[in-house]
Amino acid sequence: MKGFMAQASELSTASNSNSSDQLIRITEIFHSLQGESVTMGLPTVFIRLTGCPLRCQYCDTAYAFSGGNRLKLTDILSRTQNFNCKYVCVTGGEPLAQPNCLILLKELCDLRYYVSLETSGAISIADVDPRVIIVMDLKTPDSAECDKNLLSNIPLLKQQDQIKFVLCSREDYEWSCNILKTIAAQTPAQILFSPSYNQLDPATLANWIIEDKLSVRFQIQLHKLLWHDAPGH
Repeated sequence: MKGFMAQASELSTASNSNSSDQLIRITEIFHSLQGESVTMGLPTVFIRLTGCPLRCQYCDTAYAFSGGNRLKLTDILSRTQNFNCKYVCVTGGEPLAQPNCLILLKELCDLRYYVSLETSGAISIADVDPRVIIVMDLKTPDSAECDKNLLSNIPLLKQQDQIKFVLCSREDYEWSCNILKTIAAQTPAQILFSPSYNQLDPATLANWIIEDKLSVRFQIQLHKLLWHDAPGH
């Protein structure tokens, strides 16, 4: 049986014939452990796209707002293949702010990667390849970007997708609980509650979830525990 890399190489040659010159602005491509979502702890290749229209007050990747390098799609895929890892996370910034992100996602799926997309939920996901696992934020009031939530995305989410709430306070928690009541019938996506780093005590949030018997997944950012805010992790 051919190895994963050999299969990926053959598929890359075939699938990129019409898209090899597509350019995407990239801040970094690196190999680390997934720090959140339902694949937390799994070795993953991260492709961080440059640019974001939001300015969340707790953002830990402001270095991706600008700069980066314009790379050909074939170069991005080649760098990704070199890590010999089946999990790939396309993140930002806000990756969907670059239209060619949609092409990148499709190409990665064609190469048989397990592909996840981390998106703010402020841009439509309607054209995202259905094979992609979407991890979509719903911005809480304390994020300072709550008005950017595009709630029309909610019914488009699939069972394997995830909605993430980053909570900064009790007020954020109560707001999120109320939103859950509204969207529960609209989507089968999994719900993730995460405390904002250094803003909400993780044990406090965990206790609230237990006390209220919420059917949500509690998570903390593993990469923050291991590497704090260092880029490339």
